Amino acid sequence: MSPRRARPAVVALAVLAPVLVWLVADPLLGHRLRIADGERTLDIDAVPVAVLSLLASLCGWGLLAALERFVARRARAIWTVAACAVLAGSFLPFIGDGMDGGTRAALALMHVAVAAVLIPGLGGRPPRAGAA
Repeated sequence: MSPRRARPAVVALAVLAPVLVWLVADPLLGHRLRIADGERTLDIDAVPVAVLSLLASLCGWGLLAALERFVARRARAIWTVAACAVLAGSFLPFIGDGMDGGTRAALALMHVAVAAVLIPGLGGRPPRAGAA
C-alpha cells in the first residue's frame, strides 16, 4: 500500500490513540479530566478528544498535501518541522493554572499520542513516482 493510500488509516489511528489514553486515565484509573476556568469547569470526555484529534489530523494531512503539490522536493521535511513546532506549541496551555497534575499529564500524553502516529505516518517515506 502506498503512503498516500495509507493516510486515512493513519488519521484513524491518530484519532484512536488519544481516545485510548482518555480511556485509561478517566474510566479505568478513575481520574476525571477537568479544566477549571474561573467558576466554570470543563469535563473532557472521549467525543471532544476524538473530534479535536480528527481536526488536527485532517489539518496536518491537508498541509502535507499542499506542500507536496507546491514544494514537492522538500514537502516532508517542511511538514515534519511544522508538525514538531505545532506539537511543541500545543504544550503551552499546560503552563497555566486550571488543571491538576493528572489532567495535565493525560492531556500531554494525548498530544504526544497524536503526534507519535501522525509524524511518522504522514511524514514517512515519500510515495514512489507514479503512485496515486
